[in-house]
Amino acid sequence: MGNQFKQRLWLGAIALVVGVLVLYGVSSEAQLEQLTVDGVRLRSHLTQLATERYADLSLARTRAYLTQQLQDYGYEPSAQAFGTGDSAGTNLSVVRMGTRDPGHTILVGAHYDSVVGSPGADDNASAVAAALEIARLFAHYPTDKTLEVVFFDQEELQPEGAGLLGSNAFVGEADNLDGLESAVILEMLGYACYEPGCQSYPAGLEQQNFPSQGDFIGVIGDAEHPDLLAVFETAEGEPAPDRPLRAVTLPVPVGALPFMPDLFRSDHVPFWLKGVGAVMVTDTANFRNPNYHRSSDTLESLELDFLNQTTQYVVDRLERLLTVS
Repeated sequence: MGNQFKQRLWLGAIALVVGVLVLYGVSSEAQLEQLTVDGVRLRSHLTQLATERYADLSLARTRAYLTQQLQDYGYEPSAQAFGTGDSAGTNLSVVRMGTRDPGHTILVGAHYDSVVGSPGADDNASAVAAALEIARLFAHYPTDKTLEVVFFDQEELQPEGAGLLGSNAFVGEADNLDGLESAVILEMLGYACYEPGCQSYPAGLEQQNFPSQGDFIGVIGDAEHPDLLAVFETAEGEPAPDRPLRAVTLPVPVGALPFMPDLFRSDHVPFWLKGVGAVMVTDTANFRNPNYHRSSDTLESLELDFLNQTTQYVVDRLERLLTVS
């Protein structure tokens, strides 16, 4: 009886270990599935967002949509009003606390305003849709660090000639920078072109060995935080199913502003000037998309498969950034 009892104990222990391993495998697979981008949702967001977002009424309507979506995901959005007159605006933000290292925050940001006369499907409804999907996917997905998703207002050039108003207002509040480790700014993510020569570059980068076709995603980061930019690199020679999207990354010294102003036109810049590591993820805007700031920047002009891939690429990088190594 003694030997049989011991054998049963061993068999029970082995069964328990196997059960735990199977459960862990199922749980891990379920977590991976939770971080899979839903292209149908992205298109639905674009359908709602791709209208001119410049006047007070249209901006208020957009904020109402963003607020409702975020509440549906379980968040309590916070509003930050700033400015006066034509420079007045409102940023929206949500926070999902980390589990092991909540004092360190990774921020994802996208501006939700457009220029007058443009529905802004690529600029910047594509990035807003991606940010909403990121908020949904991570709402109940535990990560070590804290995630903050911010929707900036008044990024576009205002009558006074000063853009980036929402992001400047955000970094101007000291509490918003407390514990902020890195910022990932999404700026136009849904346009691709495949003809040789359809991709151009800012002055000073023409002689670089960059692709002549716009089938990649561009990522620029401040040269002072190379480890952040390295997370967004894609390895050469990897099989297409494992790496469907190629990224072209570029480190930029913050002091290059007077020489390369085209690299300093989005909401990553205020973070750079505050010494916070930041990257801008972009389809390169007017250097690829002929509809930039025009009435032709419509949903129909976008390539939604490319947007799906880009959003998934950002999600995968965020999962790494939110993990304590």
